[in-house]
Amino acid sequence: MKKLVTRAAECMLILMLGVMVVLVFGNVVLRYFFNSGIVFSEEVSRFIFMWLTLIGALVVMKDNAHLGMSSLIDRLGETGQRICRFLADSITLACCVLLAHGTWEQVVIGMDNAAPVTGIPLGVVFISLLISSVGMSLMLLHSLWRQVTGRMPADELVPQNVSAGE
Repeated sequence: MKKLVTRAAECMLILMLGVMVVLVFGNVVLRYFFNSGIVFSEEVSRFIFMWLTLIGALVVMKDNAHLGMSSLIDRLGETGQRICRFLADSITLACCVLLAHGTWEQVVIGMDNAAPVTGIPLGVVFISLLISSVGMSLMLLHSLWRQVTGRMPADELVPQNVSAGE
């Protein structure tokens, strides 16, 4: 199930990037050669970019590929690594919960406000941040649960960088 959700998110990211490229490139060509353009292109591209970035951050977190201070944490013993990982996950979880709470309020407010060109409710745009923060919170809760119950092995305490080709 987890692989299916990840694959669906990756396909959605590819689709969004393709739509964004077509809109921006088409708009550039139309402006340069025909002195016209696609009116909604900039607004929709901006909204798609927000979704692309935030859902992408969620996928990257699943792979433990966000930037970290692994060069410093690697030098600590296992106990130090466990403490640092627990603190990092706890603080990040607190930030994600606050972000989810604030975003929920913005989604509710934004449903009554429409984007100027497309008329899309701004709450729909903000849902990307809500999905991202709630998803990250769930992953962090799982990580903390594994740490507290002793199910996280020492080799997972310091996320190792994965190359872009993997």
